[in-house]
Amino acid sequence: MTTLSNAHAQPQPHLAPHAPPVMGRVAILMPSFAGGGAQRAMLLFARELVVRGLDVDVVSARGEGPLTSLVPREARVVSLGARGVLAALPALVGYLRRTRPAALYSTIAHCNAAALLAGRLVGLPVVVREAVVPLSAERTSVERTMIRSLIKLTYPWARAVIAVSTDVADELARISDRIRIAVLPTPVVSGELLEAGAAPLEHPWFVPEGIPVVLGVGRLEPQKDFPTLLRAFAAARRLRPLHLMVLGEGPERPVLEALSRALGVAPHVQLPGFVDNPFPYLKRAAAFVLSSRYEGMPTALLQAMAFGTPVVSTDCPGGTREALRDGRLGVLVPVGDVERLAAAIGDAVASPRRPDVAADVRDRFGARAAATGYLSLVQGH
Repeated sequence: MTTLSNAHAQPQPHLAPHAPPVMGRVAILMPSFAGGGAQRAMLLFARELVVRGLDVDVVSARGEGPLTSLVPREARVVSLGARGVLAALPALVGYLRRTRPAALYSTIAHCNAAALLAGRLVGLPVVVREAVVPLSAERTSVERTMIRSLIKLTYPWARAVIAVSTDVADELARISDRIRIAVLPTPVVSGELLEAGAAPLEHPWFVPEGIPVVLGVGRLEPQKDFPTLLRAFAAARRLRPLHLMVLGEGPERPVLEALSRALGVAPHVQLPGFVDNPFPYLKRAAAFVLSSRYEGMPTALLQAMAFGTPVVSTDCPGGTREALRDGRLGVLVPVGDVERLAAAIGDAVASPRRPDVAADVRDRFGARAAATGYLSLVQGH
């Protein structure tokens, strides 16, 4: 059963529109409100739509999860009452037929396929966002075959497919020449993000003149390759005192906890799980490290850069090289290279903060400009 509700119960303040409304209701489909950069980006997009005076429905298979607190108060939460997006397809079709939004936006591959099928059945424009390199070598051959087939079948139905980086766009084009691709920035930086970064952070590691904290953020899963980060941290710590904190939750937690004990660094490593507001950590860390095997356009990396925090990233398939302007805005190291990553961590924690990097990222990945680009794919057609 489809469930409609307001995101919050409090009285809603009036928001003057950023520009005259040019569309009716806009729907944004997400698999759930679990933590993740793709979901955070779409909720920031929702906020920008609300500011412009548009009615917004945030639709999910399950209307629960830690990111519900980020749903704009003026938006309507639509729970499809199913365990997963594909199981929720009949409810999604029913919702679209009743509500007839001006457009449906979606992110994450299986969610995109459901959105495109539902939109095709109902006759509504759908814009999907591809957040990672689809056919990464890290996936199994079976997974790559399934994803390729799904993209070739459904993505040509989209009004447009947003690629978050040129690497993602190039791979989509290789899969099918029938996909209408738009390379657009990820909605990342907003006034709310910068305000959230200024919130107090009561943690004994984050004190003036304390031991430098190296920060990682992401789901604890193989894609993020946190074992390499742990090994590099252990090597870097032999040369100077350091702490490591990784924000996020996932199936690799037991592996990472066992590895930190085996490396002898467990007292200096914390895995606090999902954090509602990671921005004070991103702002106050001595360095942010992305150790991924593949990406799309990593949101946490961009957010750290928006605060001027020194960053280190693997030069993995996806948007990391693009985000760092070929290494001019941060250090790029080969995927899985523990020694090079350890050296880069040591250099980063000793580096000053980068206001030039913050200015660059705020300009390129501002939520307002990104939302304008997303809306332009539907307006005027």
